[in-house]
Amino acid sequence: MLLGEYDHTIDDKNRLTLPARFRQAFTNGIVVTRGMDGCLFAYTPEDWDRLVHSRLATLDPLRKEGRRMQRFFFAGATETELDKQGRVGLPAALLQHAKLDRDVVVAGVHDHLEIWDRDAWRRELAEVEGSAEHVAERLADQRD
Repeated sequence: MLLGEYDHTIDDKNRLTLPARFRQAFTNGIVVTRGMDGCLFAYTPEDWDRLVHSRLATLDPLRKEGRRMQRFFFAGATETELDKQGRVGLPAALLQHAKLDRDVVVAGVHDHLEIWDRDAWRRELAEVEGSAEHVAERLADQRD
């Protein structure tokens, strides 16, 4: 399970060094794609396959929303491996999507990482912290 948040930087060659705590999980490679809410998502190949088979492949390509979501995730995705220093290269299109410059936060979110612009992460976290109890209640009510 991927947990925790870490401040990191993207170097001049658009490489992000993954936090040491996460590197072992990505020894078989990494899939980075557009994420929701203005960040990037990074998956192990196994967790990416699980997401594809459980959620993305089941979207109906004859429906506009299904096509859009498949385009969003697949067209923006890149499969690669970490280099010996634990770095992953991030394509310019992904950097632009998440508005990433130099200072980022890498957050473990269960089965994937989220890569955020540091200021955007702080804003997101402030919003989440201000509404977490209300969201939890609404989600709990949906289970009943």
